[in-house]
Amino acid sequence: MGMFERDRLVFADAEPLDDSYEPEDIRERDKELAKYQRALQPIIDNRPTSNIFLYGKTGTGKTVATKFMLSHLEHDAEKYDDIDLSTVWVGCENLSSSYQVAVSLVNELRLEKGKDRISTTGYSQQRVFDILYDELDSFGDTVVIVLDEIDNIGDSDDILYGLPRARSNGYVEDVQPVIVGISNDFQFREGLSPKVKDTLAEKEILFPPYDANQLRSILQPRATKAFHDGVLESDVVPLCAALSAQDTGSARQAIRLLREAGELAQAEDIATVTADHVRGAQDELEKNQLYEGMQELTTQGHVVLCALAHHEARDEVPVRSRDLYEQYVSICNQLDADSVSGRRVRDHLSDLNMLGLINVYERNEGLSAGRYHEYELNVPLDAVLNVLLSISRFEEIAESIEANANQNNVLQSDISDY
Repeated sequence: MGMFERDRLVFADAEPLDDSYEPEDIRERDKELAKYQRALQPIIDNRPTSNIFLYGKTGTGKTVATKFMLSHLEHDAEKYDDIDLSTVWVGCENLSSSYQVAVSLVNELRLEKGKDRISTTGYSQQRVFDILYDELDSFGDTVVIVLDEIDNIGDSDDILYGLPRARSNGYVEDVQPVIVGISNDFQFREGLSPKVKDTLAEKEILFPPYDANQLRSILQPRATKAFHDGVLESDVVPLCAALSAQDTGSARQAIRLLREAGELAQAEDIATVTADHVRGAQDELEKNQLYEGMQELTTQGHVVLCALAHHEARDEVPVRSRDLYEQYVSICNQLDADSVSGRRVRDHLSDLNMLGLINVYERNEGLSAGRYHEYELNVPLDAVLNVLLSISRFEEIAESIEANANQNNVLQSDISDY
C-alpha cells in the first residue's frame, strides 16, 4: 500500500467545505439580501444608484453575498437592451493607499479589454486617476466597482472622493461608477475625511455575527454534500455551530472546524466523525487562528503590531500607549504610510486584544501620573516576526526587529508550543 491513498471513508466531496465554495443560495441573510437588492435595483431601472458599503466581521457573509447578488444582477441585466453593465472586483487586503487601489483597478479593467497592465510605480496619483477614468469611460453605462477589505487604505481615501464625483466633474462622460465597499472595520467610515463622507452618500448594510442556529442552518447542507452518509454523528454539526457562535459568530470558522474534524477522523482511518474530533479540531484551529488573525490585519493593524514587536524585541514591555504611539508614527514614516490618530491606534490595540494577540494592563498612579494603559504581546515574538517577514513592505523593519531580539535574547518558542 502506498503512502497516499484516496479517501473513501469520510469525504464524499470536500468542495463545499472549501473557503472558495459558492453556495447556490445564501442562508440566514434574508434581511441583508433584501436591503442589498433594493440598493442595486436602480441599476435595472436606469436610475442614479447610490454607493453601497457592507460592514461586518470576517466570516459574516459580506463577500459571498456580494458575489451572489452581482451574479443575479448581471444575469437579469442581460434581459434589457438599454442596460450595459460591467463589474470589476479588487481585493484590497494588500493595498494601503488610494494610489495602489487605482492601479489595481486600471489593471483589472485593462485585463477585461485584453490590454497590457500598467506599472505599479512611476506615475503620479493624478496620472493614475486619469488613466482610470479613461479605462472606465471605455466601458460605458454602469460599472460596479467592488473594493473588498477597503478599510486597508486607512486615511488614504482620495479614491473614495474621486470615483463618485468622476461624472459630475467631467472626468468621465459615458459611464456611471457605483462603488461597493466591503469592510471588516465597523469604524472605517469614522476615519474618512468629511468631504469623502459627504461625497459617498452610500447605503450601509450591516452583517452581524451569526448565532448557533444560523450557523447550523449554514453547515447542514454543506455537511450533507461533503460527507458520506452516516459518517457524522448527530452532535457534530450542532457542536461546530455552537463553538463558532460562542467565539466569533463566523461561518468561515464553523466550516473550517467541520472540515478539520473530518480530516482528523480521516487521519485515524475511521469512518465516523465524533464530538471528540470536533474538540481536537478546535485545538488545532485555535493555533492557526492566531497566525491568521495576524495575517488578516489591516495595514494599520500590522503597523501597530510591528510597533509593539519593536518594544518587545528591546525588552521594553509592557509599554505605555504614548511610547507605543511614537514608535507607530516612526514606522509609518519608514513605510511612507499615513499615520492615524492616537485614538484610532487605541482602537487597533483593542482589536488586537480581542484577537488574543496582546495583553492590556490598566495602571492607576493617582494624582501623580493618573490612569493609563500598558501593552505587551500575548503570542511569541517569533510568530509575529514570521507574519511581518511574509509581508514585503514590512520585511526590512521586521529583519531589524529580529536582529534586536536576537541581541537581547528575547525570542520565544514557536506558537505550536504556546
